[in-house]
Amino acid sequence: MLLGLDVIVMIAAFLAAFLWAIASRKQLRRVSHNEVIDEADLNRIIVSFNRTQVLNARAALATAIEALAAGSRHALQLSGLF
Repeated sequence: MLLGLDVIVMIAAFLAAFLWAIASRKQLRRVSHNEVIDEADLNRIIVSFNRTQVLNARAALATAIEALAAGSRHALQLSGLF
């Protein structure tokens, strides 16, 4: 059982690191107050924000799974059940 939790922790850690790296790699476009924005520009900005938010949410979920699995493993080990 502990080996299974260790595997889940490792996979979730690698997945979270990968997703955080992808999310942080994408630069959001800065907009000047003097710039005239048309519909295509606005669409690109909104899509960029949405994609970054989705990647951050997935990375946060993977981090939560990792923390839950690691906490469960340590709790089982400390309780003496395994």
